[in-house]
Parts: sequence; C-alpha cells; structure tokens
Amino acid sequence: MKKPILIALAILVGTISFAQKKELRTAEKAIKNKNYAEAKSALNQAEAMKSDMSDKQKSQYHILVAEALYAQGTANNTDLDKAIQNLMMVGSDYQSESEMLTTTIENELLTKANNLYKSNNFEEAGTKFEQLYNVVPSDTTYLYYAAVSAVSGQDYEEALKHYLALNDLGYTGVAKEYFATEKETGKEVITDKNNRDLFVKAGEYIKPGERLTESKANEITRNIAFIYVSLDKKDEALEAIKKARADNPTDVDIILTEANLQYQLGNLDEYRVLIEKAIELDPNNIDLFYNLGVLASEAKDNDKAKEYYQKVIDMDPTYINAQTNLAALILGEEASLIEEMNGLGTSSADNKRYDELKKERTNIYKTAIPYLEAVLEIDPNSIEVTTTLMNIYRAIPDDANYKRLKNKIEELQGE
Repeated sequence: MKKPILIALAILVGTISFAQKKELRTAEKAIKNKNYAEAKSALNQAEAMKSDMSDKQKSQYHILVAEALYAQGTANNTDLDKAIQNLMMVGSDYQSESEMLTTTIENELLTKANNLYKSNNFEEAGTKFEQLYNVVPSDTTYLYYAAVSAVSGQDYEEALKHYLALNDLGYTGVAKEYFATEKETGKEVITDKNNRDLFVKAGEYIKPGERLTESKANEITRNIAFIYVSLDKKDEALEAIKKARADNPTDVDIILTEANLQYQLGNLDEYRVLIEKAIELDPNNIDLFYNLGVLASEAKDNDKAKEYYQKVIDMDPTYINAQTNLAALILGEEASLIEEMNGLGTSSADNKRYDELKKERTNIYKTAIPYLEAVLEIDPNSIEVTTTLMNIYRAIPDDANYKRLKNKIEELQGE
C-alpha cells in the first residue's frame, strides 16, 4: 500500500519542478523581448515555489528579478532598490550574468548621480550614490559621495547616517593617483595609469609620478561633530568633538565649534580657554577674529564682539561684514534708550532725563556713522545701508548728508 504514495509524491515533486522551470523560462523570454511586466508576473508566480528551488534555480530567479525590475535603466528608485537586493543574492552559478548587470547598473547610476549633483539636485544625487554603494559595496567612495550630497542638500540626518557608517567602516578615502605634466600647457594632469603612460609615451605628458591622496578620516570625524551641533544634539556633539579634536588638535574650526557648544552648555571657563587656544594657534587669521566676533555676539558679549570686529577692521578696512556687524551692534544699543524714553512722563525730571537719553542716542548714531560710511565706500549701491544712514542723518540732524543720501536712494531706485 505504501508504493502508490511514494509514486504520488514523486509526481508532485516533478510537477513543482516543471512549474518552476516554466515560470523562469517565461520570465527569461519576456526579459529578452523587453516585456518586463510579463516577466514580473511570471516571477511573482515563481516566488511561491522558491522554497522548493535548487540553489542554481534560486540564483537564476534572483538574476531574472533584478533584470526585470531594473528594466534597462527605467526603474524607479523603489524597483531599483529591490533589483539591487536581488542582484546581491545571485550565487556563483550565474556569476557572469551578475557581474555584467552590476557593471551596467554601476555605469548608468554613476552617470545619473554626477549629472544630478552638477545640476544641484543633491537629494536625488545622494540617493543614486547610495544605490551605487549598494551595488558595489566594496567601493565605499560611493557612500562618501552620498554623504557629501546630503550635506550639500542640507539633509543633515541623512548625511550623519552615511558619515557614521563610513566611520564604522574605517573609511579613509586614501587612494593612489597618477599624474603628469602636460607638455604644452605646463599644467599637472591627474588621470589613470594607462592613459598617463600612453600620453607620456606619445610625448604629450612629461614628469610622470604617483602619490597617495589625503585621508578623509579627519574630515568625516569633524563633519559628524558639526552635524550633531547643527541638529542640537549636544551630548553626542560634545563626544564627537572630543574625538575630532583628538584627531585634529590644531584645527581651529573644530576648536571654535567646541567653544560655541561649551558656551551653550554654560561652561564659560572652558569657552574662554578654547577661544584663547584658537587665537594662539592662528593669531593672524582675519576670518578667525571675525568668527570670534560672531560667536561673542551670539553669546551676548557685545563688548568682546566689538573688540573682535574692530580687530578685523584694523587688519582689513574693506572687510565689509565686520564693518556692517560692528555698526549693527552699536545701533542695537539704542533699543534700551528708546524703551526708557517711551516710558517717561511729562514732569520736569522726566523731560530732563528724556534730553539726556536723546543725547546718548545721538552719540550712538554718530559712533555708528563711520562704519556705515565705510560700508558704502565698499558697496555704494547698498540701498539698505544707504537708507539706514539717511535716517540717522535726519535724526541727528545733518541736512546736507540727509539730502545727499536721499538723492542717492532715488537714483538707485530709478535704475
């Protein structure tokens, strides 16, 4: 009685095997005819029988799914992600087909990613670079470019995800590059070894050489710290900054970032130590003193901010942002005076106090004038600064300068 059961089981297994092969053949034929919808339908039916497939059939199934979803480069991002996942599951039985499709997808994605980045479509460029990394996980440079794209598009959460992954992978970006000097122009050219050697042999390039590129490890550590700061994740930021400083102890930007963070955390002594360290490391850096002015201003230390901005102006009188910011700080002092003036009554004491405050406000205006005039010398077409200065001359009053700037505004607005 057992023999018929065994025969029945054998027939069932044979039927399943035949059905598997039929659906895979149908999908393969449809893909050759570029009928990807039919291929997907056949593969959906084959998926239900996947557990009964041999390893070779599973590899065939995955390569066909990848080809059907990729659809010769017409896939949307969702289908392309699935295609890549299936491509990674293809075994050695279909290695050549897998390598061929991998190369095709890599070339197509690289072209798209570069074009998207050049056209400032950073979000989509980042997606393509991430897909490139998924296609070729051994090339971590693609993941680095996905991070760079995310930063350029100000998607800091996405950038952080990529940078942390790169950090965990120990990515440095160090690679050997080949260079030579173009004989006609005298300019250095970086290219691959074969092309360089061909041009050297042809006599068009001279002085060939090779070298290692700089490591990007420090940049990645620093960017992780900066992104945590921008995302207001103070604890993570402080930890990342400590690591960044350990890797880059003389990087002034990192020191300033930590100084700003320490101030936000209320650690004023640490803040001052870091500021002094930054100045010690780069005492002639005009941008450093400007940034220190910005930091001091954000910290509401206006006297220190003025000192730093004045230092910048002394170093370079044409540094327009320092002139503008210093004028703004000075003019900002009138707010408390105006508030007190508006709150005064009509008594003789109040009238006397009003006159005192009015004189103080006039002095504030007069102190700001040289900086605003300096801005106009650098940027004579600034309507905003011209208007501010005109209103100051009207308030002082200084009729001659008021009329001069009023006429200038009319000219600028008439252009």
